[in-house]
Order: sequence, then C-alpha cells, then structure tokens
Amino acid sequence: MKESTLSVLVEDKAGVLARVSSLLARRGFNIHSLAVGPTSEPHLSRMTIVVEAPELEQVKKQLNKLVNVVKITELDQVQTVEQEVMLIRVASGGGKRTEILELAQIFDATPVDVSPSSIMFSITGPPRKVNDFLDLVRPHGIVELVKSGRVALARDAKNRRAKAV
Repeated sequence: MKESTLSVLVEDKAGVLARVSSLLARRGFNIHSLAVGPTSEPHLSRMTIVVEAPELEQVKKQLNKLVNVVKITELDQVQTVEQEVMLIRVASGGGKRTEILELAQIFDATPVDVSPSSIMFSITGPPRKVNDFLDLVRPHGIVELVKSGRVALARDAKNRRAKAV
C-alpha cells in the first residue's frame, strides 16, 4: 500500500490533534508519522501526516468534515522537502567507538552525549538518510531511539526543479 503525505492546516485549538488522529484510526487508516507545529499564521498549526490508505481521497474527505480543518494539501514526494529528527543511543563498547563515530561523520550525525558504554547521536535530514544511518548502526546495538516524525513543505513553485541543498 502506498504512503502519502498530507499537509493539514488546522485551527490551533485544544483537542484538534485528538480528533484528527481518532478519525483516521476509526476509519482504519494507518498513520506512519504525525507531526504538529505552529505556522507563520497566528492561531493556525500545520499537521504533517504520513498515512497509508488505499483511498487517499477518502482520507481527505473525512478530514474536511472536521470543523477545525482549514486546508488539506497532498504533498508530491518529488516536489516536497521532508525532514526528520532522530536521537539514537548506540552501544559503543568493545572497541567499536571509532567505527561508530566514522559512520556518524559520514551521515552528519552529531554526538550529543557520551558515556563509557554508549554514544547518543542527533541526526536530521530526509527520512531515507535517517533510516540509512539507523540501519548501519543497528548491528552495534541500539540502546534507545526516538524520532520526531516527518515535517514537510512543498517546494516554492519557482524552485520546484531545484535539488535539496
């Protein structure tokens, strides 16, 4: 089943997140990622929802029925900048520290906490980059990890052919 990314502008009011997520859950849509934050417009928040649904139009119709939803935009993967943040603590005992730090350098992951037995990294970037780093450090042992969920915006119409910097 195809993953789709929706950018949903909503009124910044209590309970909106709960109504959106429960609506999607009740309809059986699988939410892969949901991130919410303020926008440049006062009193509005932007939800970035990555959802797996056989009928995306059905998802959009259901969301449009909610009073607090202002606008829904389906984001095209090619014309969108997506970012994710991950904090990950990797076991670093047994002489593996140098190898792990070299991997981190390749992926621009920043060490943010070091102990005798582990290193915590912060990594930001497109979901694929974050997941590739996770896959490469997994054999060393993941102690803990947390991801932010995706945030995404459509590219400016004038720059739609430009690559990510």
